[in-house]
Amino acid sequence: MKTVIYLFLVVLSTHNAFSQTKKRSLDYIGQRLQSIEPDRTIIYKEIDDRKLELRLFLPDGWKKTDKRPCFHIIHGGGWTGMDPSRMYPFARDLANRHGMVGVAVQYRLHKRGGPTVFDCVKDARSSVRYVRSYAKELGIDPDRIVVSGGSAGGHLAAATALFDEVNEDSDDLSVSCMPNALVLLFPVIDTSEKGYGQKKIGERWKELSPVDHVKPGLPPTITLHGTGDNVTPYAGAKLFHERMLAAGNRSVLVPNDGGAHGYLMRKEDLYNEAITKAGDFLLEIGLLK
Repeated sequence: MKTVIYLFLVVLSTHNAFSQTKKRSLDYIGQRLQSIEPDRTIIYKEIDDRKLELRLFLPDGWKKTDKRPCFHIIHGGGWTGMDPSRMYPFARDLANRHGMVGVAVQYRLHKRGGPTVFDCVKDARSSVRYVRSYAKELGIDPDRIVVSGGSAGGHLAAATALFDEVNEDSDDLSVSCMPNALVLLFPVIDTSEKGYGQKKIGERWKELSPVDHVKPGLPPTITLHGTGDNVTPYAGAKLFHERMLAAGNRSVLVPNDGGAHGYLMRKEDLYNEAITKAGDFLLEIGLLK
């Protein structure tokens, strides 16, 4: 009997230790997710037997008759993983701090024999068109839509402004998906062999390489990127910024010295600093009143 009790206590102790280690291993964003839920969920697109959702975060005092700015954010995961919940804290905090309507976007994930990265881009562009089309019902100002994203989500955010030829056949192309501002978080910005994503995209990689599609007339952009990022190298973000300025666009690059990929998701102070810088930028360009 004593042996059985001893084994039970060992198993219980091991389980508790594992649970505590797992909890400790969560980054700051992961810890926040346990307490955040969207206020509303709506379907923005039905394709390939999939219903794709927008998760909405409404600020205090929101009314349908409002014309609030929108913070439209897209999750990363190399186009193949994660889900919209990863960006819930950003959507919630921008709603609370600046009275914006936060939107976290679901899109088809790339997989072999299934959706491609081109399909991910199509979904991102469709999502912005939906919000702009239904801005009146959502209490959103269609001329104050900020699109943001982290890593591959940053790529998809940039895609809403850049890849004019990549659209869903069912989209109403008379509705622009061009954002009024971009907030890019350690984005996939160069899909060449020097950057990230060439193998996943395939031979047509250059068609989806933001750094190779910079042109005049793009929205004001702020990019936050770690100089120690070895997944989406900082050199790509720097080149994108330089080309944006050369084309006459407004661009701000905020480097984090030595920051690894996803650095601002890991610790509360780094996250808050990023949220503050994004808010200050949006105030500076007049998008927030």
